[in-house]
Amino acid sequence: MTQRRLARMLAAGLFVVATMAGLPARASSTDWTQFRYSLARNGVNPYEKTLNTKNVAKLTKLWAAKTKGDIYSSTAVVGGTAYVGSYDGKVYAFNAANGTPVWSAGTKGPIMSSPAVVKGVLYIGSLDDNVYAFDASTGAQLWSFPTGNQVLASPAVQNGVVYIGSEDENLYALDAATGAQIWSAPTGGKINSSPAVSGGMVYIGTLSGAVLAFDAGTGNQVWNANPGGAIYSTPSVYKGAVFVGSTNANEYSFDAQTGAQNWVETTNGDLWGSQAVDNNVVYVVSGGSGNYECYALNASTGAVIWNSANIPGELGSPPTVANGVVYFGSKDDDIYALNAKTGAQLWSYATKNVVIASPTVVNGTVYLGSNDGNLYAFGLKKK
Repeated sequence: MTQRRLARMLAAGLFVVATMAGLPARASSTDWTQFRYSLARNGVNPYEKTLNTKNVAKLTKLWAAKTKGDIYSSTAVVGGTAYVGSYDGKVYAFNAANGTPVWSAGTKGPIMSSPAVVKGVLYIGSLDDNVYAFDASTGAQLWSFPTGNQVLASPAVQNGVVYIGSEDENLYALDAATGAQIWSAPTGGKINSSPAVSGGMVYIGTLSGAVLAFDAGTGNQVWNANPGGAIYSTPSVYKGAVFVGSTNANEYSFDAQTGAQNWVETTNGDLWGSQAVDNNVVYVVSGGSGNYECYALNASTGAVIWNSANIPGELGSPPTVANGVVYFGSKDDDIYALNAKTGAQLWSYATKNVVIASPTVVNGTVYLGSNDGNLYAFGLKKK
């Protein structure tokens, strides 16, 4: 498997819906528990108040923590600890303030999945075909569940249930305490997309070009839309709509209850990564012809509000939005911050390799892994 294909696979991109907006029940700026922040997978931290458009240009590297493999995994930050998976087959826990190693735990294959840390347990998938649960404090393995193929997707954990897809073309619901299967549902295509959970439904995309909705309790399929291309992107659920991008260069909006298409917008290239949705705007990074652009689309109509100037590199990581700033990584090895209202570039930092993981922005700090094997933390210098 080539590095390019691996990068594309992870670029695809909960917590039980404590409110209809899908936000964590604990309204805290200090925790980012799961991939894309919420179970709705909107990629937005609504509680971030430290970093903003006026001071983000002053971001500086606080620390870099080394792993022994490329980092495709996004970071979970819970209780002062930063958790990330590495292609070296290990899950790492670092002190979120200074990057000091806390523990590491191995699987039997590379990791591209992003961790979910809920109620003291870390859940993650591995290319060894298994889903794992580890004690978040010690790294001790609690259980593993074998699927029939590689697990690149990131788990969603809601009310004691772990939802996750596999390249064996099944979506699984597992008991979070034991790993026992509650149900599985066939999808008709390999899954790299991570599940979004909202309003009693689970949404997922497949490499066969389908977007599907399932009843979260039973696994019964509710609807199936077929926009075409391959869906590596993770769906986002916002105000009754499901948003998802495809490798056919289109971003789509579907009715969350029926699957009826609301709109489609064509970008300049393939959409490998998940979108962020905030304040009725959909942010998506599109790549093609050696450059990529970050688009801001009207969530109701799909109309382009702005698109950033071309930045070198064919792939960008899924964007993250926090307090008026859009953050994403690049195949040109850089991390970028843009003004969410205008698309103007506010800040960038050059790592030593491709950046595919989506940023985690929490408690005034930006956490982001690179294919140079480092997990980076950026923040403002203390006066």
